[in-house]
Amino acid sequence: MVKIEQNVCIGCGACIKDCFGRALVLEDGKAKVVKPCIECGHCVALCPVEAVSIPEYDMDDIEKYDADTFCIRPENMLHAIKFRRSIRNYRPDKIEREKVEHVLDAGRYTATAKNLQGCTFVFVQDGVEEFKKLLWDEMPEVLAMLKKTAPVYARVFGSFYKKWQADPKEDNLFFNTPSLLVITSDHPLDGGLAAANIENVAVAEGLGALYSGYLMRIISARSALREWLGIGEKPVACCMLLGYPAVTYLRTAPRRKGDIIWK
Repeated sequence: MVKIEQNVCIGCGACIKDCFGRALVLEDGKAKVVKPCIECGHCVALCPVEAVSIPEYDMDDIEKYDADTFCIRPENMLHAIKFRRSIRNYRPDKIEREKVEHVLDAGRYTATAKNLQGCTFVFVQDGVEEFKKLLWDEMPEVLAMLKKTAPVYARVFGSFYKKWQADPKEDNLFFNTPSLLVITSDHPLDGGLAAANIENVAVAEGLGALYSGYLMRIISARSALREWLGIGEKPVACCMLLGYPAVTYLRTAPRRKGDIIWK
């Protein structure tokens, strides 16, 4: 639960006004916790005297507001979004541990439904070749299942499998990626939001990404793959290839006019 240091609290009421769950009240000139909450941390972020903490969390990870690092110019942010590309050609270089942790922090800090923070992030790099082989070994069973349930996907995956059998370098699922990220979540939107933030930070770190719905479908269907990843029955919300791009894009790509309804 939220903890308030009574000898530090100045009774300003800022945390009480911003508490969506009405878990805080002002009593005898001090903020007081009266019931459990979702531990969103707004009270921690608002308190002007640092009287609030959530012992369950790593309070050493807290950062103070800094206008120089907080603000991103809107035009720069939009440019970054327009410039992102789905990468299907990667350099063999491994991603440094420090960068991976930085990128995954973007997912860890993403908003989640009811602040459940229920996403699991499985980052595969050292074992990526082992996982690739296991997935291709599972492909005949995947194809047999898809022929009954999703014949269109069976044809697509079948063509991928034939190309890979003829030449393992012709891999239209992994595209020679050095790493793979699998995100699980009971709430698909939570996983999707985390993936978007992860990609933005990954690109800022000089990396590239590719979202793979194909890998999502395959991993979700095969228990051997799920066991290898250690995710059990957790729903797969996103699969993302990550690595240093082996291609350099010189400009943004065009898009259709937005389908926007103004009221």
